[in-house]
Amino acid sequence: MVNHPAEPCPSDLAALTACQLRYASDSAIAQYCDAHFGPDKFGVENFPARMARICCEAMAGRPRHRALDLGCAVGRASFELAARFEQVTGIDFSRPFIDTARRLQERGTLCYQLTEEGEFLAERKVSLQELGLAHAAARVFFHQGDARHLQPHQTGYDLILAANLIDRLGDPAGFLAGIHQRLVPGGLLVIASPYTWLEEFTPRRNWLGGRYRCGVPLTSLAGLGEHLEQRFTMIQPPQEVESVLRETARKFQVNISQVTIWRRDH
Repeated sequence: MVNHPAEPCPSDLAALTACQLRYASDSAIAQYCDAHFGPDKFGVENFPARMARICCEAMAGRPRHRALDLGCAVGRASFELAARFEQVTGIDFSRPFIDTARRLQERGTLCYQLTEEGEFLAERKVSLQELGLAHAAARVFFHQGDARHLQPHQTGYDLILAANLIDRLGDPAGFLAGIHQRLVPGGLLVIASPYTWLEEFTPRRNWLGGRYRCGVPLTSLAGLGEHLEQRFTMIQPPQEVESVLRETARKFQVNISQVTIWRRDH
């Protein structure tokens, strides 16, 4: 049984407000467009494309009917998954991100401007056809929404991808407590995170790890396990996956996300 979405708690509201502020600017949208659809940087494979590949490899021999991409941003992983699933839903709290993903889906192309230095901008254009994803676009449904408060009908998924999402939630434990309701038994939950815990998004008391509990260090991986072990089994060792976010022509942000794959047991 899927519970109806409750009213966001104060920690959820604080996280949502922080996300609105950080991910709504033109520069943030352009940076994510480039991270999702631009060329690889420094030999690091495109992160959302790699996450989709990791998901599909883990799904070998399993049904690929429906997938849910939570925190989909501007949509690359959703498009990639749709090439292998019958239907994919991409959800992000950022309305500008969802509008951008929908615009690319509808038009097949997308233009954006990247900062070179100061006031100098560089024009970029991406095409689903050139990426080999045009055929998959019709199988994706993008929605603006809150990962902590999904709608009752958003359930029955064979796969849920939550890439770089968990440390941007106000109540990550609350998210994990109910996520099994969205998966079919035997379905997979794939979580990727650099565990960048910030009180801007998540109150310290709600951090899954990266803190001391009763004087004992608690890692985020251990915290994930504590919250998922009753209903899930981790089916392979964690992986470390790099990503690169271009800020200007000479400034790049490098992240390493730990990827864990969990099977819903019951």
